[in-house]
Amino acid sequence: MLRMDMEYKHKILFIRLNGELKRKSCYKINNYLNPVLAKHKIKVLIINLAKLKSIDGAGIDALLRLKCTMRKNKGIILICHVPSNLSEALKSLKLQVVPNEKSALNLI
Repeated sequence: MLRMDMEYKHKILFIRLNGELKRKSCYKINNYLNPVLAKHKIKVLIINLAKLKSIDGAGIDALLRLKCTMRKNKGIILICHVPSNLSEALKSLKLQVVPNEKSALNLI
């Protein structure tokens, strides 16, 4: 089960993932989040993984699709609060990782 909390303020979309990002839950990112990013031309996306428990190959693919969408929007994507058990799995994404949301805001 994956819970995705979204908050949009100051032209920044914050996504906070809670649970497991696996094949059965990727539809939330692929079918809901990606179209929102494309439709509204979001330029800054901050994804908080503090409460993400696990991720599989399909979850990594979903995050790669987000990266592609943000590239089309000429925007940036920042990942924060990466749990130590997931850091190795996420290295292949080559996304900018920051310690927390406040650090992410300082980079913008």
